[in-house]
Amino acid sequence: MIKFEHTEVMNFEGAIRGMRNPLNSWDKSDSGWVDFEDWDCGHGIPDGMGNAFVIGSKDLDLMKKLIKAGSDHRKFMRQIFVSVDITAPLYWWKEFDTYKVATVSNSCSTMHKIHDKEFTLEDFSTDHLILDEDLTLYGVEWFSPRDIMKLVIETLNGARESYLKAKENGADGFTLKRYWWQMIQLLPSSYNQRRTITLNYETLYNIYGSRRNHKLDEWSIGFMDWIKSLPYAEELIIDRG
Repeated sequence: MIKFEHTEVMNFEGAIRGMRNPLNSWDKSDSGWVDFEDWDCGHGIPDGMGNAFVIGSKDLDLMKKLIKAGSDHRKFMRQIFVSVDITAPLYWWKEFDTYKVATVSNSCSTMHKIHDKEFTLEDFSTDHLILDEDLTLYGVEWFSPRDIMKLVIETLNGARESYLKAKENGADGFTLKRYWWQMIQLLPSSYNQRRTITLNYETLYNIYGSRRNHKLDEWSIGFMDWIKSLPYAEELIIDRG
């Protein structure tokens, strides 16, 4: 499971202005703000105030040309900023963390807040876990992964309740940490964590190129569908022609 919320795309106007600085060609720019009521071209970046920033054909042609020329020439992509809240399993975040250049992340803390709420099955990505009826395949007998996950969740909640009761009764730090460790070390990598991320179109361009055929659905389906929903994603991020 992967979920995207509160997506914001910013600074197309500044990126285009900077793109034209090397040749002092600002007078050739044909992008600008239009009334939202007149916005019927299927593109644009609404500002929430009844306006939308629309990229003109001349600016878009130059952008495409610079993108194809290579990373040194498409520096304007680094100035198109994106902010988004992503909720995804820890095993996915482990791969996302390889993108450390031009990204900033603030996450919900498992270290400090793991005991705040009861654990439920919905807190984990379990969409691919095998059910009981599949366990007879190939004559191999094994425990249902879904049942094992439920058992893990019950154990996590047991450790959580012990932690909360010990804290309520004024237990010492050693005892509290003993129960805390049970939650930290037993927590599956399918646990869904929310982070607020900022990155740019250049980073998204690289992610799309390297992750669009990834075996994880969170990359090949979820993240790619989100990229496609961004303004001018087809022209600036997806098109490799």
